Amino acid sequence: MAKTDRLSEYVKEEPILWQDRRRYLGLPISFTRYSFDSNKFYLKKGLFNTTADEVLLYRVLDVRLLRSFWQKIFGVGTIVLVTADQTTPNLEIKSVKDSERVKTALSNIVENERNEKRVLGKEMFGAAGHHGIDLDGDGIPDIIDGDIQ
Repeated sequence: MAKTDRLSEYVKEEPILWQDRRRYLGLPISFTRYSFDSNKFYLKKGLFNTTADEVLLYRVLDVRLLRSFWQKIFGVGTIVLVTADQTTPNLEIKSVKDSERVKTALSNIVENERNEKRVLGKEMFGAAGHHGIDLDGDGIPDIIDGDIQ
């Protein structure tokens, strides 16, 4: 009698759209790996002790690109994702190749995910750490941490 694997119906692997490693002097000699599919961003760090983290892309509030002089010389950049996630409110995707293109792709996927899930920016406001009371129902808190705005 064969064992039935009940987890298989819950594990659906999406195709990875992009993946890269953190780069030093333009070379991928790091144990920090980044990737994303159409729903989630994945971060995996370490060689012996590994840490794996994932962020749902519809929870991303802002996408920003930072490129220092040296990063421009080596053809890399840092993308910062500001999220409504509790464990990683600011996720830095450090020193990745073709960063402008990756930022644009991430931004478009985030918009598509938010439209697909019908999530509006005002629904994410409280999740981003702004705890307040909305008195007039416009989606903007009028009382934040006890102070009337």
